[in-house]
Amino acid sequence: MSRIAVVGAGYMGGGIAQAFALAGHDVTLADSSAEVAEKAVERLVAEGEKYAADGLFPDGAGAVLAQRLHAAPDAAAAVADAWYVTEAVFERIDVKHDVLRTICEAAPADAVIGTNTSAIPIAELAEAVTGPERFLGVHWMNPSYFVPCVEVIPTTRTDAAVVERVADLLREAGKQPTVVADTPGFVANRLQFALYKECTRMVEEGAATPAQIDEVVRNSFGFRLPFFGPFLISDIAGLDVYRASMATLERDLGERLAVPQALTDQVEAGRLGLKSGEGFFPHGPEDAERLRRYRDAGYAWLAALRAQLDAEG
Repeated sequence: MSRIAVVGAGYMGGGIAQAFALAGHDVTLADSSAEVAEKAVERLVAEGEKYAADGLFPDGAGAVLAQRLHAAPDAAAAVADAWYVTEAVFERIDVKHDVLRTICEAAPADAVIGTNTSAIPIAELAEAVTGPERFLGVHWMNPSYFVPCVEVIPTTRTDAAVVERVADLLREAGKQPTVVADTPGFVANRLQFALYKECTRMVEEGAATPAQIDEVVRNSFGFRLPFFGPFLISDIAGLDVYRASMATLERDLGERLAVPQALTDQVEAGRLGLKSGEGFFPHGPEDAERLRRYRDAGYAWLAALRAQLDAEG
């Protein structure tokens, strides 16, 4: 069960291959030609040596990658004996369909197939798959090795055992798999692009420059996000405070920033967050002090880390 194939050896596919190889799996890579795959393996091994020297990869990572990564002449050869296949080719549905058909023809009938797509609905990609019960979306974030989150996206036809099997595989590779619904953009990119759209609109309106927006984001709510997600942040701040603030935005900016019904429902039910004992999450009597200690330690550590990285250039 250690043989994994990655079809598409570019930046994303290469990082995925590194993560699996450093977790102890033999990984075969394929790309548009044998030469491209061989050069990708060389690049990934050299990168592993450099990152290990810089303290970013485990000691000896280059040697492990040299032992575990293998180039295949083509996709069919790469997947021939794989139990798990990651498709990580160009983000175009016709290209992915062609590659998925090749994978299905050449891989073992019981091989699990995951597609690394940023936004294409998994059900649409499944149209090219033989045995859709073994197929699901497995969306890694860029850069693959370092970012913990991997979205796991089953379709209505994906076997539940396959979902759990892939989630276990990702945990073994040090990732945080989160099973999400098969909707356009899934969770991460839907949120990321919603923020990006509002940022670009502010630039178009003359409200702020790109530099000002980036500076505010990374030094305000973006500074909190490594430690708390949006819902817990709102619980800590107070959902009544959030509703009042959003009401002002709705008044001046219109429907695009209207108060969400889910927020209104919480406030009207008296669920105001941490201060009332319940909001989007339940909160015990000791949660406020625990979260305060966690927040203060995390923010101080992050501020010091950023200062150190800035000083090192």
